[in-house]
Amino acid sequence: MKTFETYHPIVLFSFFAATIGLSMFFMHPVYLAITIFFAISLNLALHRQLFFKDWKIYVPLFFIMAIINPLISHNGQLVLLYINGNPLTLEAITYGIAISTMIVSIMLWFSCYNTLMTSDKFIYLFGKVSPVISLTLSISLRLVPRFRRQLKQIVLAQKVIGMDYTAGSLWHRIKCIIRILSILITWALENAIDTADSMKARGYGVTKRTAFSIFIFERRDGYVLAIIILLFSCNIVASFIGTTTFYFYPTFGIVKWDTTSILFYMSYCILLAIPLAIEIRGALKWRSLKSTM
Repeated sequence: MKTFETYHPIVLFSFFAATIGLSMFFMHPVYLAITIFFAISLNLALHRQLFFKDWKIYVPLFFIMAIINPLISHNGQLVLLYINGNPLTLEAITYGIAISTMIVSIMLWFSCYNTLMTSDKFIYLFGKVSPVISLTLSISLRLVPRFRRQLKQIVLAQKVIGMDYTAGSLWHRIKCIIRILSILITWALENAIDTADSMKARGYGVTKRTAFSIFIFERRDGYVLAIIILLFSCNIVASFIGTTTFYFYPTFGIVKWDTTSILFYMSYCILLAIPLAIEIRGALKWRSLKSTM
């Protein structure tokens, strides 16, 4: 049982909106370190086995993005060496690592979002405001994981009949890949038609939309939501006064460690630690209850 997912949808959505929104714009080394640490920690807490499978994708992606920047950008003052007359600078390498960290962190946060913020919760929040947009976004967010699962099934089925795209000649591999893509596209189109027919048969759009799940906003939801808003506001203030700003070019900026900066670092750390703290508290409470049985 995931404890954080039992909270009201407005709390879940507010947390991920604040977290992902801040993670997209903070390139400060301290903020990046906090972001990647809690993104990994929450993923481990929610789905450990799946995380280790997906990590095979995240690690190569991280290094590929980190390597691309110093190859195309030659700005910076600290030159390490020259490749074909082009300088390879420490600033470009560090900036590439920072960009990679930010992108991987956002992908990890979205993985947690897809686990906790299910489609019925999203539609519950925005279905009455804009039913069409909320349904479109809900379906769109589900496309990537569904396509991945279906693609995996298609690849395994094709291997059984000898259409393995990882073996054989180049022409054989191309034929296998084209065949797999054709099956996947056909499945996607058929699935879209089935979804449309199902929605029509169930009377979508005929009457005012109702929610499948009923969520009650409790006192604990109010406390957590207030903390999220307060900490999010603190980090917005930190951004305006320049605490979250860090320059990589033409040379590195200065990481401030004064009292004000440390307090803002802590506020960001506490914000990102909210779901992990709730999960740990829930696990300890469940263990305590089991010991008393």
